[in-house]
Amino acid sequence: MNPDPFTDVIAFVTNPLWTTVVFWLLTIASVVIAALAWRQLPDQQNLSNLLRYAMRFVMGGFWWQQSLWKLPPLYTDHPEAPFGDTGLAYWVGLMGKHAAIPLQADFVNNIVLPHFYLFAPIVYAAEVLTAVSLMLGAFVGLFGVIGALQILNLWLGLYSAPGEWPWTYFFLLLLMASFSLDRYGRSLGIDAMLVAPPRPKRLLGWVS
Repeated sequence: MNPDPFTDVIAFVTNPLWTTVVFWLLTIASVVIAALAWRQLPDQQNLSNLLRYAMRFVMGGFWWQQSLWKLPPLYTDHPEAPFGDTGLAYWVGLMGKHAAIPLQADFVNNIVLPHFYLFAPIVYAAEVLTAVSLMLGAFVGLFGVIGALQILNLWLGLYSAPGEWPWTYFFLLLLMASFSLDRYGRSLGIDAMLVAPPRPKRLLGWVS
């Protein structure tokens, strides 16, 4: 039986791992933040913000899921395999072979791969923080740019890799850029609360 997105999602959210617990905690936090923003900020109460929130949350979930096959300390989901055959090292190796720009290939082959365990935590942290930013709507302007730069690196690095359609990455780049430019964090996210005008304080029944 071929896999389908519905069973894949169910398997993802029910996988008995610590990463699933963290994902559910982020999901609960995201819903609570959205509910608070909806209740406390009248300008948030519209369909446009709901749709922007949904798009941002789903993309955050995608980023989180993509971090699961490159977990530290070995940054692979198959630690028994030789280095470079699976996980992050495999894809970095592909970039060294198929990058569209020779300078990028040289950087990967001569600097990144020989010092893989110096760069791997940076890549992993950037992906996880991008996921958390999108799910919670926190500093999306910044992490939208960071996410777009990560996708730009993949687009050019895997441009001629076998089995890859490079324009997939370009579409993702545009999506992440739009999250930043259109300030999606201000739709039922922490960013919306940070930029909201202060609420009047009530002292002894009077508004001050």
